[in-house]
Amino acid sequence: MMITTFSKVQTFEKRAGIPIDSTALRTYLIEKRNYFFFKRLFDIVLSSLIIVFLLSWLFPIIALLIKLDTSGPVFFIQRRVGRWGKSFKCLKFRTMVVNDQANVKQATENDKRITRVGNFLRKSNLDEFPQFFNVLMGQMSIVGPRPHMHSDCNTFSSVVHNYKFRNTVKPGITGLAQVKGYRGPTKNFESIFHRYQFDAFYIRNANFWLDMRIVRKTAGQTFKMIFSKFFPGDLQNEEETTPKRWTASFRSLN
Repeated sequence: MMITTFSKVQTFEKRAGIPIDSTALRTYLIEKRNYFFFKRLFDIVLSSLIIVFLLSWLFPIIALLIKLDTSGPVFFIQRRVGRWGKSFKCLKFRTMVVNDQANVKQATENDKRITRVGNFLRKSNLDEFPQFFNVLMGQMSIVGPRPHMHSDCNTFSSVVHNYKFRNTVKPGITGLAQVKGYRGPTKNFESIFHRYQFDAFYIRNANFWLDMRIVRKTAGQTFKMIFSKFFPGDLQNEEETTPKRWTASFRSLN
């Protein structure tokens, strides 16, 4: 198993073009061996439960709303960058009208390509729920750095040194950067850099309890967003989740 892993590391090093400290990485993988085992077990159990007890009835409803809103497929399937830089087909509910720029251009604020149903799905994170199938297939994890389009990964790695270091773990449905408020399009260098800082911190300090805190925080934010859509007045004075500056503490997850 370790031999296979390090052959992937060598391939990744050549593909990414960044130096890998094999000794440090070997130590990291050995120390995190039990963590990765229980993380995968948790991924299988939770994704299976969500698919059976939530998506089994939620999927037909969302699919119907998407079809009634605009023509096109229910799913948007896009090749994203996975662990070790390997490409995989990432699943999402379609939130845009069918367009030729979907695989090269990020969504922007007030993007005219986003549909009415898609706007709600994106803000509530429900568009990401099909990725629990990616988790079950072993392509993603529930917690980890968000998977990028190949074009974005190459662009970001050209402005942030060792950016592809984040590809040494499986991408996640949610991550530390997301619960800190870094969701949606990356608008500038500051946004790219801060997301990478949170992703790198997560990789270096990954543990099961940190994953549980991120899952709990994500669930709370998702329910809050859905609730605000139906009862906007009750949350009018709540603090914005989008970070204003790079002053948030890595430990302030409670």
